[in-house]
Amino acid sequence: PPPPSLLLVVLFLLSSTALLSESRLSLDYYSKTCPSFNKIMQEAITNKQINNPTTAAGTLRLLFHDCLPNGCDGSILVSSTPFNKAERDADINLSLPGDPFDLIVRAKTALELSCPNTVSCSDILAVATRDLVTMLGGPYYKVFLGRKDSRSSQASSIEGKLPKPTMSMSQIINLFAASGFNVQEMVALSGAHTIGFSHCKEFSSNLGNNTHYNPRFAQALKQACSGYPKNPTLSVFNDIMSPNKFDNLYYQNLPKGLGLLESDHGLYNDPRTKPFVELYAKDQNKFFRDFARAMQKLSVYRIKTGRRGEIRRRCDAVN
Repeated sequence: PPPPSLLLVVLFLLSSTALLSESRLSLDYYSKTCPSFNKIMQEAITNKQINNPTTAAGTLRLLFHDCLPNGCDGSILVSSTPFNKAERDADINLSLPGDPFDLIVRAKTALELSCPNTVSCSDILAVATRDLVTMLGGPYYKVFLGRKDSRSSQASSIEGKLPKPTMSMSQIINLFAASGFNVQEMVALSGAHTIGFSHCKEFSSNLGNNTHYNPRFAQALKQACSGYPKNPTLSVFNDIMSPNKFDNLYYQNLPKGLGLLESDHGLYNDPRTKPFVELYAKDQNKFFRDFARAMQKLSVYRIKTGRRGEIRRRCDAVN
């Protein structure tokens, strides 16, 4: 028989290659372990989006709020317990809509029936986001799979790591830079505002004293939001021209004073970001290419692989 030391070397090599293959992302990660993955995802996504057309924008925002603070690890999906206030209950996340959470639960439930304990919640969110962007006419980009889900989620861990509409452009640029995204990537990702809506409380206070708004638009917004102190759910589309189509009209709106949030106006009024706004307003293909590239980068940002994470049995609770 071979000497024990040789056996140890062989075992070590075997275990390290297993770890390597376990921690490597690939496009066909589930082809053997869950062959129906794509079909199940497609069905869940299509059904949800047809019945709730705001799901796409909500899911894009959910991915963004999951990935940017601490990496794409599904930590945003975990519910709070009496002993832990989870990320989704941090102030900045309270306005995240319910539909994308529901979509993730539906997809996970269907996948668990077909291939139990195999597909991570963070992979489900990454694929759902890409497919929904594409469904609304946006660019297709490749999503590498094999993320693991985080074993913890704390509201306190995301403080100051997500952009707020009230932040200055310098603060927003620095926040993205801290996560390795440059100014152009930040402007391209902001194009996500071509779909979805914002709550009146995010911008109403700017309407009276802000010269960046087109005056008639400001007037219309005041009317639309007049009841918002009594009804905090009142909201307005981010892109009033084509709210349900993923296109470059968001950038075309900004020079006309038709941006909704203070941070939208900031993109056009800051010399560091304005050239990219003008570029994307003129050239939708360039916007699509840069958005796809930035999303691909965001969706693998600080992911957990191998033993640094787990496959959650339920997306709203750690195992």
